[in-house]
Amino acid sequence: MRIIKAPNLASAHEQVVRMILEKGWVLETEDQEDTIEFEEVAMRVERPDSLPMVSPCSRFQQRFMEKYARDLIEGSDSVFEYDYHDRLFNWGVGLRNEHGEEVHVDQVAYIVQKLRNAPSSRRAIAITWNPAADERLDDCPCLQLVQCVSRDGLLHMKVVFRSNDMLTAAGANMYALVSLQKEIARSLGLDCGSYTHISLVPHIYFRRDADDIEPFCARGERFRPIHTVCRACGKCP
Repeated sequence: MRIIKAPNLASAHEQVVRMILEKGWVLETEDQEDTIEFEEVAMRVERPDSLPMVSPCSRFQQRFMEKYARDLIEGSDSVFEYDYHDRLFNWGVGLRNEHGEEVHVDQVAYIVQKLRNAPSSRRAIAITWNPAADERLDDCPCLQLVQCVSRDGLLHMKVVFRSNDMLTAAGANMYALVSLQKEIARSLGLDCGSYTHISLVPHIYFRRDADDIEPFCARGERFRPIHTVCRACGKCP
């Protein structure tokens, strides 16, 4: 596992994109998409609410990030196979309890209550995966687990992604989850602590998202991606 320690989310995003593009290997996915994949990565940001939270290299900038975070925390009218708001605030789609009633679990409320009752708890977690639904979905959750820990007046968050598009999705994922972290911290009267983002299979869709690579590498001036990526992009002299 590679570990990245960064002063802010923007730096973490830029560092992990560079690491994958320089050191990754090519893999065609089960959906026949060309990716460059890498080993497990853990990104730790001590002050995730410090600026800049958004890399200027990212396709998605502040307005998009704010809406994405708001949709995760408050929900959206858009219809998807799944969304993180429901998986965190209303987990249990397709499940019924022993009384035949639909299962609805607000896991964020549980995290807040657990840490309010037992500040030293290591059990303040939320999961997204639901085998009853996700084993049949073509598009299933990448985010798997969120853990919050209260220590020394700080609310720390640790998240695990089974798979993560680090070029176009990770920036928004991190921004939204840190926004959720700040909301939970506020509810508990704590300050925002560190944010740790673990991706078990980080990757980049280098052919589909070729136009998004150029701002990060600056046509090879900042760093040179592996040859297959450069050839697919074709923007360098």
